[in-house]
Amino acid sequence: MEFWYTDQHTKDVRFSMKVVKQISVCESEFQRVDILETVEFGRVLIYDGELMITEKDEFIYHEMITHVPLAVHPHVFDVLVIGGGDGGTVRELCKYPSIKRIDLVEIDKEVVEMCKKHFQRTACSFDDKRVHIYFDEGLHFVRSPRQEYDLIIVDCADPYGPAEGFFTREFYGTCFKALKEDGILINQHESPFYKMHSLSVQKAHKHITQEFPLSLVYQCHIPSYPSGHWLFGFASKKYDPILDLREEEWNQLGLRTRYYNTDLHKGCFYLPNYVKELLGT
Repeated sequence: MEFWYTDQHTKDVRFSMKVVKQISVCESEFQRVDILETVEFGRVLIYDGELMITEKDEFIYHEMITHVPLAVHPHVFDVLVIGGGDGGTVRELCKYPSIKRIDLVEIDKEVVEMCKKHFQRTACSFDDKRVHIYFDEGLHFVRSPRQEYDLIIVDCADPYGPAEGFFTREFYGTCFKALKEDGILINQHESPFYKMHSLSVQKAHKHITQEFPLSLVYQCHIPSYPSGHWLFGFASKKYDPILDLREEEWNQLGLRTRYYNTDLHKGCFYLPNYVKELLGT
């Protein structure tokens, strides 16, 4: 008998992958967490039945949520990551020796422990001395800092249930206050393709533009995510992601990436017409 895992992209669209075996399962205080071994995508991380990351394409998501702001902002020393318990964003941040502090706020301790054990290529930098893990609700944690971070990365789940609060104007305003005078906010922005997701994109972008003087959206292609077409939000108090791109300086760092490069950086902000119409730009 074949075993298949199916991720429900919409009520009418499903994405399935053939499973080799179940690696681990846990009913945490907040959710059910499954890790499966699949034929094509390697190990996959699932929250309450919903796909979070796969071994095969997680590098795309984590590189694009991390390197885009770091190729723009010239002095990132203090970083806050909200969510990101799989460790991929922290892994990419730790490639920069100039970063002094990485605060990770993850509500579910079980996610971090399971990923340390079963996603070792992703959760490989939690022991870096610059990384400080806080098991707390991100919405609560970010209310206290004032002009403390150069970069905030919101690496959360989809805007339903516990993560819904990360897509509100109040939350983006709180992040604005927590950022230094030239800080940058990056958030995963969902897919613009299916109606249910596109409405979340539209709503989030509207809220961010009400709080930040500069707010743009950029794109990438992640095969395992709904439609494969994924967006991120770039909100800044000062820096333009194209005009202020430090292309030569970033390339001289010699960082190894599999998806991100500075040519792609410039191109990812040029959006299809249907996305521009959705955003009202």
